[in-house]
Amino acid sequence: MFSPGDESSETAQRTAAFVRRLTAARAEEATAAAKTSAILAEAYAFTVEQTERLRSTSAKEREMPLRAMAAELAVASRMNDRTMQTHLYDAHRLVNDFPDSWNALHEGRISRAHTAVIVDTGRELDDSAARGAFEHDVLAYAETTSPARVRSYAEQVAENLNPRSIQERHDDAVLDRRIWVDDLRDGMSMLGVIGPSVAVHGIYDRLTRQGKAIKAADRAARREATEREGACGAAPEIPCDDDTAPTVEGEAPVQEDLWFDERSLNQIRTDVLLDMLLTASPSVDPTRGVVEGGLGAIRGHVQVTVPATTLAGTTLGGAQLNGKCAVDPETAKILAGNAPDFDRVFLDPITGVVLAVDRRFATPAQRRYLVARDIRCRFPGCRRPAMDCDIDHREDWALGGKTDVENLGAFCESHHTLKQAAGWTVVQMPGGRLHFTAPSGLEYVEDPPPRVMFMPDRIGAPGDADPPEAEAPAAPF
Repeated sequence: MFSPGDESSETAQRTAAFVRRLTAARAEEATAAAKTSAILAEAYAFTVEQTERLRSTSAKEREMPLRAMAAELAVASRMNDRTMQTHLYDAHRLVNDFPDSWNALHEGRISRAHTAVIVDTGRELDDSAARGAFEHDVLAYAETTSPARVRSYAEQVAENLNPRSIQERHDDAVLDRRIWVDDLRDGMSMLGVIGPSVAVHGIYDRLTRQGKAIKAADRAARREATEREGACGAAPEIPCDDDTAPTVEGEAPVQEDLWFDERSLNQIRTDVLLDMLLTASPSVDPTRGVVEGGLGAIRGHVQVTVPATTLAGTTLGGAQLNGKCAVDPETAKILAGNAPDFDRVFLDPITGVVLAVDRRFATPAQRRYLVARDIRCRFPGCRRPAMDCDIDHREDWALGGKTDVENLGAFCESHHTLKQAAGWTVVQMPGGRLHFTAPSGLEYVEDPPPRVMFMPDRIGAPGDADPPEAEAPAAPF
């Protein structure tokens, strides 16, 4: 006969079995991590030997053994070589500076996360005696609790044993200030910063105060709208005492299109930070007078690849930021709509391989070439200087025309418009020659302006053979 006590006993037994199995698996995992650390430490020692054999004093050459080893191991491990360099050095520190911790890891008494905390918090202890005392104290605690708890305790122990003052260590640590980006999912990324605590907390406090000020202004707007609603006896609308408020005879006053800020404080803080970083100028600007507009004139640039079908709205997704992470379609459309120029990428419809890259507007180098070649507007009879003209596509870019010098030419604004609106057709021949067909059907040929070539006096005896004619160089595009 079944009883609740039997079920409780079975549950306890199965749970205990899961705990034993997990503990054994984690011990095996720790042992494997210890073996990996030993291999990496040995590889690091080998690069040190290679470096010591080098006669060069160049820092760049002396770091090549470590970089080469990291690259080899990283490719085999499918990770970034910079990350592998960090793993190599951390393994070297663990095996050589904290051997008891490595042994505890190998025996499965602590995890890889525990050793990471020990190495990170004890790295400032250069004296071997102090480091040994630190490891003995912290390791005993690490075998009884989680890595997060170990970190808090280890930092206190390291602080007590460190002969250097907090000021000395801060002066060194501040040299490692940096920012970085981690790409997340769904078109989001995280911006991280390491800097002096006072500055970082000050930034957070200022953003919080600004966010609260925005929330307070929103609450005031809501109260004002509610008061107007009560005074007018209707939904929020334009104030009743506003003589300029538009009304329709026999109908209620036109309601105001109100907008209230529904963002959370976290969302407001983030939006304010991004807005200030993208648009504001730093208070200290050493480039004033050197860079036009100073640092405030510099804008952030990103490269976004977006399928034409996504821009047209016929498909969703596919937009990528610098090949790193996805971009949502709405953001991609906004960026494309405001971009001063963009490249058109042609892909193989089956393999997706890039076949060609083209851009709508001529590059500065192409424009310089065209101004030098055309000299003036290419419409028959026009003398407008090419530098004052538009750079026009013979075959429309929107219809597949390429942006290269064999499909471009200078047309003044008047003739550019006339050519497109009045029905003139133009065929561009090699060398910049244009074949015009007027709406009447008459045809005209327009060559680039002729040039008079001034040649040096020929030096040589009569009867010398004439030098061979050089082939005309191709356009550099």
